[in-house]
Amino acid sequence: MELEPILEGGDGMLVVTTENIRGYEVTDVKGQVFGVVVRSRGLGGNVVAGLRSLVGGEIHEYTALLEDTRKQAVDRLVSNAQAMGANAVVMMRFDSSEIGQTMSEIVAYGTAVVVEKKG
Repeated sequence: MELEPILEGGDGMLVVTTENIRGYEVTDVKGQVFGVVVRSRGLGGNVVAGLRSLVGGEIHEYTALLEDTRKQAVDRLVSNAQAMGANAVVMMRFDSSEIGQTMSEIVAYGTAVVVEKKG
């Protein structure tokens, strides 16, 4: 059984990492769409994470922060796609970068499209 890599965004928006959505046909391409979030870790969190990095292992504070930030980036991607008149996003990807020493940028991006169910 093959699973379709679908994320259900807000308001029923389909967000997939693939070029096509099984069972749907792309009827209109609206264009590229982004959801950008820049987050800063507070000084206290940086100190705790820095101490934890000395002993090795996962830094749970940063993991939780990045998971929340990715979810927020997808929410913004969905909002921007809806504003373009799309009901789906295909080829969704994440990118991240560091801004300075205390901030991270997470970008969710893809192609905003209009899809209709086949048959």
